[in-house]
Amino acid sequence: MTSSQASAVTTEPVAAASPLPPPARERDGQWLLIAGGVLLGTIGVFVEEAGQHPLVTVWFRCAFGALALLAWCLATGRGRELLLSGKARWVACATGVLMVMNWAMFFAAIPRTSIGVATVVFHIQPIWVIVIGALFLREAISRTQWLATLVALGGLVLTTGLLDGAAATPEDAHASNGSYLAGVLLCLGGSLCYAGVTLLANTQKAISPFAMAMWQCLVGAVALAWAPWALGWPPLGAAWGWLLGLGVLHTGLAYVVLFAGMARLGLGRIAVLQFVYPLTAVLVDWAVYGRTLSPVQLAGVALMAAALWTLRRPRQAG
Repeated sequence: MTSSQASAVTTEPVAAASPLPPPARERDGQWLLIAGGVLLGTIGVFVEEAGQHPLVTVWFRCAFGALALLAWCLATGRGRELLLSGKARWVACATGVLMVMNWAMFFAAIPRTSIGVATVVFHIQPIWVIVIGALFLREAISRTQWLATLVALGGLVLTTGLLDGAAATPEDAHASNGSYLAGVLLCLGGSLCYAGVTLLANTQKAISPFAMAMWQCLVGAVALAWAPWALGWPPLGAAWGWLLGLGVLHTGLAYVVLFAGMARLGLGRIAVLQFVYPLTAVLVDWAVYGRTLSPVQLAGVALMAAALWTLRRPRQAG
């Protein structure tokens, strides 16, 4: 599932027999967004339990995700949205390549760090969008945005655990500092790719979020079709179930749930509820694997959350 087009999704119409009253509509949207965030927060468990090479894992997510989205497309009659041409088609393909790189680096980072750390570090992505926009696109950045950016980067440094020794714990298989640092760098690289997806998607707002997600899955499925043959197919058994879940649950179902929720809410509420995903990932990492963040790392998470909420909330009038 791709949530990089959140800013464009809020205006997407949602099919319904009759509009819900505003309070009920907002309440339903809130619960849908929470459910989607909780669902995405379990991605790390599926990746770890599948135990496959990151590129193989990405290919299965793309392949199963494309099938799940195709089924939803046929059920809702939205096939015409997939017909892109000209620049829109090239943008969709480019975002597909970047999304594949993003997923591959994120999946490779999880076993080297932890589900919680990798997910929180990955959520620095909005900072890259602001920095790239200011440096290369000449977008105006307010003092508040620059301050929030610096605070978020400071929180990122604390969250990695590299400053307080939390990066290496003897009981973990990923205790090597070198491997841990590589995982952090991989996650930062993935977040940069994700920022590229966001910036490219904003150049073609006529592409619906569904079409963008479907094209990304199709590009990934084609580009990495060689991966299982070269790197090995998963053994028959549980691994296939975990990989199927990545495609059907975290791509197909999560897409439907999250975007339906976003269409019912304002930007401010969406900005706050998007933090359900990393919070769930931290809790799931603790509940399933017993891995916890140190007090310094938790302070870093709090700083990042405060800074990113400041950046994502809608600007006040005047």
